[in-house]
Amino acid sequence: MPSKIPGADEFTSRPVPRAELLAQISPNLPLHTLDDAAGTGDVNALTYEVVRHRLWAITQEMGETLRRMSGSHVVTESNDFNFSICDELGEQVQVGTYNIGLIGSMDLAIVWTLRHRADNPGIEEGDMFLCNDPWIGGGLHQNDAAILAPIFHEGKLFGWTTAIAHQVDLGGPRPGSFDPAAQDVFGEALPTPPIKVVRGGVLQRDVADAWVRRSRLPHMVGLDLRAKVAANKNAAEQILRLIDKYGADTVKAVMRRMMDDAEHRLRAKLRTLPEGTWSAVGYQEQSGSGDRGLHAIRVAMTKQGDKLVFDFRGTAGQTGIINCPYPGLRAGIVFTMLPLLAGDIPWAAGGLMRCFEIVTDEDTITNASFPAAVGKGPFGPAWGAGNLVAEVLAKMLDAEPDRRSDVQSICNGTTDLCVVSGVDVRGGGSKGFVSPVFDVMAGGYGAQVSHDGVDTGGRLIIPSARAPDVEMTEYLYPLVALWRREQTDSGGPGRQRGGMSGSVCYVQHPDQDGTMSLVVSGTGKVANQNVGLAGGYPGNSQLDLVVRGIGVPQLADASAIPGALDELGGEIEVLPCEGTSTLGAGDALYLHWQAGGGYGDPLLRPADSVRDDVVAVRVSADAAREVYGVVVAGGEVDATATGEAREKLRRRRATGAGLPDAAPLPVTEPGLAGSRRLDDNLAVLESGGDRTVACTHCGTGLGALAGGAFVAALARRDAAPTEAGPHIWRDPSVYVDAEVVFRQLLCPGCLTAVYSRVVPVDHPLPDDDYRSWA
Repeated sequence: MPSKIPGADEFTSRPVPRAELLAQISPNLPLHTLDDAAGTGDVNALTYEVVRHRLWAITQEMGETLRRMSGSHVVTESNDFNFSICDELGEQVQVGTYNIGLIGSMDLAIVWTLRHRADNPGIEEGDMFLCNDPWIGGGLHQNDAAILAPIFHEGKLFGWTTAIAHQVDLGGPRPGSFDPAAQDVFGEALPTPPIKVVRGGVLQRDVADAWVRRSRLPHMVGLDLRAKVAANKNAAEQILRLIDKYGADTVKAVMRRMMDDAEHRLRAKLRTLPEGTWSAVGYQEQSGSGDRGLHAIRVAMTKQGDKLVFDFRGTAGQTGIINCPYPGLRAGIVFTMLPLLAGDIPWAAGGLMRCFEIVTDEDTITNASFPAAVGKGPFGPAWGAGNLVAEVLAKMLDAEPDRRSDVQSICNGTTDLCVVSGVDVRGGGSKGFVSPVFDVMAGGYGAQVSHDGVDTGGRLIIPSARAPDVEMTEYLYPLVALWRREQTDSGGPGRQRGGMSGSVCYVQHPDQDGTMSLVVSGTGKVANQNVGLAGGYPGNSQLDLVVRGIGVPQLADASAIPGALDELGGEIEVLPCEGTSTLGAGDALYLHWQAGGGYGDPLLRPADSVRDDVVAVRVSADAAREVYGVVVAGGEVDATATGEAREKLRRRRATGAGLPDAAPLPVTEPGLAGSRRLDDNLAVLESGGDRTVACTHCGTGLGALAGGAFVAALARRDAAPTEAGPHIWRDPSVYVDAEVVFRQLLCPGCLTAVYSRVVPVDHPLPDDDYRSWA
């Protein structure tokens, strides 16, 4: 059991029902509330739309304010920030399309502020509160710093605006505030509960000085602080003008109706979806420097009526740095659910979050207790939990014919964190710098039922994410890019291919002298986070390298720029999942981030589509033959050789699964009249009240649907991880001690892949319970 700090429970936040919260707020804080009996239907349709769209525009303008004032590469180039407009109790009426994870628990931070700051130091007109405490909410780790701004009208608290952005450095032992060796939160940046940084419209110099004093980049942090204050101030002024024009009750009625409408629309969608429980298990690799373990995150999502329950019990206990508190877990659900399940619903997040519940054990990596180290929270357990939520949502949607177009395999797994720091001596100067490599924003999107994933499309959780301009990176930091490009074969193979990822290779600037420090962290180097669906293969393994003693150091006298790792010369150092390293004058830094997972068995991909990918260099000719079973020669498909290659691959599957060496059944796509699909490969047949599962490609019966009994009839094959594709890491033992395999579950008739994962050998079989359809 983790050690407990007396009094730490005071600095935690959980959702509180409105009536209960109202009873906990000091009577000294007057609130503008809308009489529930009056309802929200009195606002006419035209007024509702005008006010609703104005609130949306105000939120977007907050983004422009911050971007124009910020000096941070994170904000100006990569859009790692977000905003929200909330009602008087913190329910979010409108959120931005930037980093959705940053608003997944913003309401919890406001709730905590209402409960603990109303009397002392007070919540008054013109005040703003600064918070970076991940146990309270508003962000996923300490580097996410939020400004919470109450809006008063005629002496009453009408609502809140919030602005939040990732800060590159807020102190701690390592530049960038992320330390893979941290034993607890005291080895990381300091968390700060809501503290009044603006009082009566005046920035408090003592608080602002204390805030920037902790950072290695005080001017940048200070400028971002003022930019967030300005964004909130401008938003409040515009909301008050809106109130002056339409009246406080009308604007509040619109806000309430926006949330109610979002809730009603999502609940209506949920009622059309199958009843059941869908499960998924994922892994975090290496809990910190020196660890070689895999740590499981488990989720079982139950859909009943118009509600979802996410049960994370059974997740590994908190350990090392791979932890997030409850607000981070909630954010992981929100940043997945909004784009995948509510993409056609306005993001009034307060209403959407009423539609799900969370069940979780305490003291786990997805619900860590203070003082656990939580610096990796956003791109570790929160994102890992979000990937699993995406997986179970996809399985539920795949079983509803009218929603299959919404199904998407997992996008780009998680981020590839590499923080580069040192002293920039270009031009005779001497200026310290700290920067994550943000090229990794260009992740691949997961494949869909009818479409390939978007190549280097960005981040699912940051709809407006951008990879920075390479020239801007080279201008700001003493680095030179040898290349940044999409990587052939990176997209997860499938009937529909996952979107490609990319790689980048940096060396020090020729004028630079000395050694730079590297802090690296990345999950998905062994057990892929970017999994495929319905037999689709995962996207590439994440890979971080330093090449020592390259053949053309600094490019000083180079006549050609190297275009691949094997052209650099030197010795390759494989960077760990969690650790530190250095970049010297004769070294190159190589990062290859994750692509999207595939959908459906790659042996079912049309040969012409594979040919097109080969011609476009999205897929290599070798991978076309060895993974897709398609032989491309001279830019054309060799039909005879392709038939033989696919037959050979199916027989290899049979041998690996211990099945007789007989010709597999042909893929004939039988009609299966009266059946209903579970996904690309499986359908349910009803007869006399019984429900059995059959293969949609050959008609082979597999067994009863009830309790997932049909899974036992599937053939199982465990093979070397590299059989999942050429960009799967060849040697898991470099990173972890566990035995890792490429596991496939196959139709025993035609050998079509139903399930394909790179997992530890003790990974559980699927345990989904399809109970009924609406």
